[in-house]
Amino acid sequence: MLMCPMPAPCPRGPGRSEPLLVDATSRHCNPGQSEPLPEVHGGRTRTPSVRRGRAATDAYRMLDLVEDNVALVRALGEERAVVVGHDWGSSIAAASALLHPEVFRAVGLLSVPYAPPGGPRPTDVFAQMGGDQEFYVSYFQEPGRAEAEMEPDLRGWLAGFYAALSGDTMPAQGEPDPHFVARAGGRLRDRFPGGKLPAWLTEDDLDVYAGEFERTGMTGALNRYRNMDRDWEDLAQYGGAPIKQPSLFIGGSLDASTTWMADAIDDCPATLPRLASTHILDGCGHWIQQERPEEVNRLLTAWLASLQG
Repeated sequence: MLMCPMPAPCPRGPGRSEPLLVDATSRHCNPGQSEPLPEVHGGRTRTPSVRRGRAATDAYRMLDLVEDNVALVRALGEERAVVVGHDWGSSIAAASALLHPEVFRAVGLLSVPYAPPGGPRPTDVFAQMGGDQEFYVSYFQEPGRAEAEMEPDLRGWLAGFYAALSGDTMPAQGEPDPHFVARAGGRLRDRFPGGKLPAWLTEDDLDVYAGEFERTGMTGALNRYRNMDRDWEDLAQYGGAPIKQPSLFIGGSLDASTTWMADAIDDCPATLPRLASTHILDGCGHWIQQERPEEVNRLLTAWLASLQG
């Protein structure tokens, strides 16, 4: 099972280097834009969609998403599966493995390392970040606020967002950080780079992604962020718990999701005692499966093959 976050790009079309991972939380890929996922070492690869459109906020709580994953495995007639995820997909994959080790026999994490449940309330932590700037997760909390920025020009917003987090187009060191907004009426897009798309993103691909979000709106995707305190409460009984199944981590050296959580990577011997390896891709930003598809696929398939022994 392969999972990715909001608003992560889909695999690319025929004749192009295709990442293994596609979307799992916000929208379906356009069937005309992507090929079926490959069969991996004799098994089946499936991409769940847990998009609920404009469903109630609590429909996106972690416990529900984990149970969706379990239900998908059962619906496919399987008893066990390997789960791999990127960004929010990484967190959902980790929670799936933690809560249901009898179903998920191994877990691959991309960009976001595993940090066991526990610690302070998430929104309290985010509120203290940035000083006179507001952290993007805090900015997403109030329903309608971020939507008002994104939805009037979704194509332009997505283009800037993808560029802001991609290794080849992200703002230079010393420029305003696109993970924060000015507290007095600031917008994320005010800090996005302008004009140039990342090398991995074409205008046609962008049309597809924008069209899907124009159809669904952004509320469903943003509701995942609006459940972080609820998840903190729901998972409190698992505070500090390690994931004991085989695991793998891949991150980008320029990805804030990886670098901000360096302590979690350092803690992996305790939190992921069966971690096979950690790979930090030099010069790579957040969209690692798009920026480095061949390398990510090679690392994933080699790890998957090792699980067959």
